[in-house]
Amino acid sequence: MKILRPQRKLEPRAPRKLARNRLITGSNQLWETDIKYGYIPGEDRFFYVASIIDVFDRCILAVHVGLRCEAKDILRILKAALKSRGLVNPDGLVLRSDNGPQFKSKLMAKECPKLGVTQEFIPFKTPNMNAHIESFHSIFEAECMSQHNFETFGDGYWETMNFVRRYNTRRLHSGCQYLPPEEYYRVKRSKTAIVTAIAV
Repeated sequence: MKILRPQRKLEPRAPRKLARNRLITGSNQLWETDIKYGYIPGEDRFFYVASIIDVFDRCILAVHVGLRCEAKDILRILKAALKSRGLVNPDGLVLRSDNGPQFKSKLMAKECPKLGVTQEFIPFKTPNMNAHIESFHSIFEAECMSQHNFETFGDGYWETMNFVRRYNTRRLHSGCQYLPPEEYYRVKRSKTAIVTAIAV
C-alpha cells in the first residue's frame, strides 16, 4: 500500500559564516545591510526600506523602497551597490546582515559567490554587530520617517530617496571626520588621504 507521499529531497545547505571582529582599513571591505519598515497613514499600510552601507566611509550604496522586500530585492541592491563602486568580482568584500529570511535565502547563497561577495551573519540578538546600518536606520527614523505623515507610498518613496541623497552628500558625519560620507570617500581615495582603521 502506497499511502505515504514520497518525501521531498532536502538540499544540503552550506554552513552559515558567523560575523567576526574585523579591522577595516578602507572602503569596500565590509558592507552591512538591514531592512526597516515605515508606515503610510494615508493608505494604512507599511512599506519596507532595505539599505547597504559601507562600514568604512558610511556611504549608503543602494536602497530598496517597496511594499514588500524579498531576497530578489536584496540581490538587486547588492548588484547596484557593486556597480556604484565599479566593482567586478571584488577581492575580500564581506556583506554582513542579520538572520532574516531574505539574507539567508537560497538565492543569496547561490548568487553572492558569483558576485565575489562573502556573506556573514551576526549571531542572534547581537544587533551591535550590525551597528553601522542600525545607526543609519535610527537616523533615518528620527530625521525622515518621524517628520512626515505619508499620504501615499509615492510620498514615502520620494522622501526616503531624498533623505538618502542628503545623508550621502550633505549631512556631516562624526565617523567621517565631520565630512559628508561621499566627500569622505573621495578624500580617502585621494593620494593625500591619511590611512585609518576601524575595528568592527
